[in-house]
Amino acid sequence: MDMYDVEDVVRALSKLSYEEALAYWIEGEREEAKFYRELARRTRDLKLGEELAETFERLSRDSLEHATELGIHYERKYGKKPKVDIPPIEVLPVINEFERADQLEEVLRVAMESELIAHESYRLLAERVEDENLRRLYSRLAEVERKHYEALKREYEKLKRGGYNGG
Repeated sequence: MDMYDVEDVVRALSKLSYEEALAYWIEGEREEAKFYRELARRTRDLKLGEELAETFERLSRDSLEHATELGIHYERKYGKKPKVDIPPIEVLPVINEFERADQLEEVLRVAMESELIAHESYRLLAERVEDENLRRLYSRLAEVERKHYEALKREYEKLKRGGYNGG
């Protein structure tokens, strides 16, 4: 699985205006919500445990909540719905490879890596942008992605300790 080059991502995102960055984040959160909802569904289908499925559901709800909250802010500020043409950095095609219980470790590992890339990208952006509003936005994003990573890491460690059946 090819991973993104953080510097390339940072370069692309650093050229966005606040409006474009906000629209980008909203779309990314919507896509992430779908991704985690689908992981929860597949986790249940593979009978890997309700606790893991609930973690994915919580991540999905968090992402959807962020997208909704930011969408309201965006529409108030700009008087239109957000539109973006840059693909989100977090949502990877890993979901297509999650069809068997023995693939869970790889799915969690790649999802964690994706969250880390997003965290690092946003952290670097916060350091590099001049605009204070953008700096705050990217700092907040970095923190959200770090929390997502930590939640996934807890599940990964549980899996490594033999905490899930079906594999």
